[in-house]
Amino acid sequence: MRYWLALSLLGFSVVSLALSQTARTKFEDPDLAPEQRAADLVSRLTLEEKVSQMQNAAPAIPRLGIPAYDWWNEALHGVARSGIATVFPQAIGLAATWDTGLHLRIADVISTEARAKYNDAIAHGNHHRYYGLTFWSPNINIFRDPRWGRGQETYGEDPYLTSQFGIAFIKGMQGNDPRYFKTIATSKHYAVHSGPEVSRHRDNVDATPEDLKHTYLYAFHTTLTQGPADSVMCAYNSVNGSPACASDFLLQDTLRRDWKFSGYVVSDCDSVDDIYSGHHFAKSLAEASAAAVKAGTDLDCGKSYQALVQAVHQGLITEQEINRAVERLFIARIRLGMFDPPSRVPFSKIAMDEVASPAHLQLALEAAEKSMVLLKNDKGILPLERAPRRIAVLGPAGDDRDALLGNYNGTPSYTVTPLEGIRKEFGAHSEIRYAPGSAYAAMPKLIDSERVPADVLLQEAVGIAERSDLVILCIGLNSRLEGEEMPIDIPGFSHGDRTDIQLPAPQQKLLESVLDTGKPVIVVLINGSALALEAAKNRAAAILEAWYPGQEGGTAIARTLSGKNNPGGRLPVTFYKSVAQLPPFADYSMKNRTYRYFSGDPLYPFGFGLSYSTFTYSDQTVRGQTASARVTNASQREGDEVVQLYIKTDYAPNPVLKGFARVHLQPGESRSMSFTSDEMNNSAVISGGPLTSSK
Repeated sequence: MRYWLALSLLGFSVVSLALSQTARTKFEDPDLAPEQRAADLVSRLTLEEKVSQMQNAAPAIPRLGIPAYDWWNEALHGVARSGIATVFPQAIGLAATWDTGLHLRIADVISTEARAKYNDAIAHGNHHRYYGLTFWSPNINIFRDPRWGRGQETYGEDPYLTSQFGIAFIKGMQGNDPRYFKTIATSKHYAVHSGPEVSRHRDNVDATPEDLKHTYLYAFHTTLTQGPADSVMCAYNSVNGSPACASDFLLQDTLRRDWKFSGYVVSDCDSVDDIYSGHHFAKSLAEASAAAVKAGTDLDCGKSYQALVQAVHQGLITEQEINRAVERLFIARIRLGMFDPPSRVPFSKIAMDEVASPAHLQLALEAAEKSMVLLKNDKGILPLERAPRRIAVLGPAGDDRDALLGNYNGTPSYTVTPLEGIRKEFGAHSEIRYAPGSAYAAMPKLIDSERVPADVLLQEAVGIAERSDLVILCIGLNSRLEGEEMPIDIPGFSHGDRTDIQLPAPQQKLLESVLDTGKPVIVVLINGSALALEAAKNRAAAILEAWYPGQEGGTAIARTLSGKNNPGGRLPVTFYKSVAQLPPFADYSMKNRTYRYFSGDPLYPFGFGLSYSTFTYSDQTVRGQTASARVTNASQREGDEVVQLYIKTDYAPNPVLKGFARVHLQPGESRSMSFTSDEMNNSAVISGGPLTSSK
């Protein structure tokens, strides 16, 4: 008995360790439905044991052979926080690929590496956080305002684009086995959540029915019905007067009743406590916990649900309502195969040699290359097929490894910075010199060289530029400036958000000083959100948006500059000229936000991106719910085109994206493209970019 119990706590099933003996309980029978098994198990638990399983760090229950399990795991763009993993471009960069097939392959790789790590952890008795199979990704909130520091985690500002990328991620993560999940994906943060970070624990958002339907709930509805994700995370903020994690409207009426969601709901970390201490919606933690469970929040990230035992004794909630939540949680673990013989679980043999394998790293390079968005190419300076003799690589992002990774990232086995990639690509024929030129912002210890006075840094960079034939200026942001609820309050930044979308002052001065040398300047942007760069748009020779491109980012940048990679990415967000074009950050009305509602002249519009190839469109037709067009590569260079369908609607003043596809065409090749939409009408236009473009 001791031997059996010890092994069961390592995560092996009761059935397999009983050497194929007949299952003693319904829970132990892998041939029964997960719902039956979960109900049987929950019936055997005490109230205290049930409550213990409703917290992310669920302890073992030795008497029933239930191992400990931590539900908290991250996989936004690679398995995070659990050692070496393949690190893909940040989510905003993946959205810039406009390639859902690629995203499906990436998510499949992430889930493969996740299974490998889980299998290895279980074999070594490791039940710690970040080694499980329930992942709190994707972030499908709408990037409604470029000041939000967590916008980098999203798929951009458009609900349709977001929903399609969310579905691809979920399918890749959860797999297609009819019985077992490969991993479980979690759509977050539900709902109406996108900053400001500093006040999210107490903010209430009043959203109109129209904004809820067409913007804030659209991708949740799609990913939870068409993915479908088996989990959803409720948000910190309140929506129309009720905390999201205790909202009957969100969790009961919409999620369970209207969308028929059957999975489980997890709280954002400590958001149950916010119901009491932040929103003052409840008079005690016990009351807050009861309200959350009654609304439908099954799992608490944190320890607030410890108060549920007291809540039951006080009559605030029934034990039957507790049972419902715990059953949902065990159904998920059963569908992950955690209690079944490994021989029955198709993912149980995935080994650690899959992690950061050559094939996975090649996919990271492909993703980085496809995420590149060419915003300007004056007089065809790019590609650099004949590299100049002397190249200056300048800017604080030029040799910064952290700037490649964004937030919620894994640990790569190696990284390639822009400087390293450029040296490898051009170093055989060009002399390449580097200087950071400035700090990222007016904040200490952002880069090692910041200890050098700013004027000395600037003079060094300008001197190198003056002695060079070409400048590649790598500037932007990093996840030490923009991110989740960060203790940063400096000019232009506040708690992970931005107060201004201009390039930070030290880099703006560097940009203008280098432009003043008269040398041709190629600006490479490393960032997770839109920047206002009118000086670069007006005076630089070229602008390449690289986002946070992952571990192979430097290689992808260099290969794009040389022409080995023909850029085909498109903007998933609008680039504005200044915050003066935007409503206040805390205003959640969609009026004048994003390309669908914006009435001004953007710096660069949503859907925009240039190529080294030229594409033409012809034979556009609309028949019923289908629009068709013929796209042709009219150049002598093969390349990718992102074909986009826009339709006028009755809820947005500007045409709305309702279809897209990334296609690869050889020189002279044509392809017929068709899109179907239940909102189709004669206004439909198929094009290679927004209906208003910015060159």
